[in-house]
Amino acid sequence: MNNETKGVFKMKRLQALFIVVLCFTSVSIFAQQKTDAVFEPAKAYKKHYNALYILNEAEDKKVRGILRNINNVLTDPRLKGKLHIEVIAFSDGVEMYKKANSYQELLIALKDKGVVFAQCSKTMEERKIEKKELFDFVNYVPSGNGEIILRQYEGWAIVHP
Repeated sequence: MNNETKGVFKMKRLQALFIVVLCFTSVSIFAQQKTDAVFEPAKAYKKHYNALYILNEAEDKKVRGILRNINNVLTDPRLKGKLHIEVIAFSDGVEMYKKANSYQELLIALKDKGVVFAQCSKTMEERKIEKKELFDFVNYVPSGNGEIILRQYEGWAIVHP
């Protein structure tokens, strides 16, 4: 190997080293930028928001959880006075509206805060449940899934905790 060839070889090694250092530095800067990101909660810019809560389960923990979630969102200072909530129950979710169960006090407290409760008529029909078995303040829709689809196309937030 002559001196000229050795010089070219050294130059290529320096270029390769420079590229490796540049890549490492770029990755380090990118990684540091990610950790320095500042979180900002969402802001409520609109005057009014609509949310549809979905319940299709009868488990007590699930029913109480959804009712608690609704209470929590109604006290969110960003949404206070701006939020309209509808709860649609279908399938096993109908248990929440039955007078025989223990949710009356929780439901009335939410109704008094403006929450609207709706029940799927198809579930009532399929399970042979009469309206007199449910609380008087429950409204009825032809189908729970139809309500979800229509509300989604109206721009409502769909919440299925």
